[in-house]
This record gives sequence, structure tokens and C-alpha cells, in this order.
Amino acid sequence: MHDPIVPPLAEHGHLALTQSELVAWGERFGRVALPPLVVTMSGELGAGKTTLAQAVCRGYGVADEVTSPTFALVHRYDAPKSPVYHVDLYRLESPDDLTQLGWDELVAEEALILIEWPERAGDRIPHLHVPMSLQHLPHDPDRRLLYAGGHV
Repeated sequence: MHDPIVPPLAEHGHLALTQSELVAWGERFGRVALPPLVVTMSGELGAGKTTLAQAVCRGYGVADEVTSPTFALVHRYDAPKSPVYHVDLYRLESPDDLTQLGWDELVAEEALILIEWPERAGDRIPHLHVPMSLQHLPHDPDRRLLYAGGHV
């Protein structure tokens, strides 16, 4: 998998976000999200995937503190609209390991499912999902480039 091509004006437009802009965008997305919904979040380490997931959860109505599920792999949160599952596949050895997580049942739930490192799931990501990608900007360490939807 390679990083998406950066459009020439992206660094100067609304695709390039500061952390506070990314959080505000994520909260807005969470407010309008309706279950069932699977959202994948790609990007290198430190790109802001967990920050974005936390913001989406806050906007969705999760009252609990949202933490990275890197070691647990899956965290479940309650929200008024539905449960939220925050999944981090970074430590997954292979897509076959998803079976031990109850993957098929998880992605079939009437829930909001946020998946970090979706590329580790191979072809087991549901076809109908909203892809999001974050990447560092080479000349601006304080902003991230966000692509959301339709670029897979």
C-alpha cells in the first residue's frame, strides 16, 4: 500500500488540518454518523488516527474516555445511538487472527466500528465502509492531510 498522491493545492486547502481542526472535523462526523457504520483509519504511526477516533466517539456521544486499543485490540463504548467499537489491528500477525476476535460478528453488529490499521485485515474489511486516511505533511509538522471517503 502506498500513500495517496497529494494534490498540488492540498497543503493550502481544507484537506490539511491542524490538530484542533482535525478534532472538530471528527466530532462533526461523529454527530451525523448513523449505525451500522464501519470506518477505516489508515496512516503511519503518529498521523493522528487515535486522535480522530477519539473525536468521532465524542461527537457520537461516547461519554467515557476513549483510549487506544493497541494492546487489547478492541475497546467497546456505549453511546446513545449504538455501541462503538474502536479496533486497532497494528499488532495483528495476519488476517487469520481476526477470527479469534469474533471479527465476523463484530462487523455485522448494529454499531459504529472504527478500525485503525485496516490494511492488516486484508480482504476481511467489509466492502461497504468509509475509508479515512491521514498523512504527515512533509513541510508542516503541525498539520495532517485528511482524505475521507471514496479514495480506496
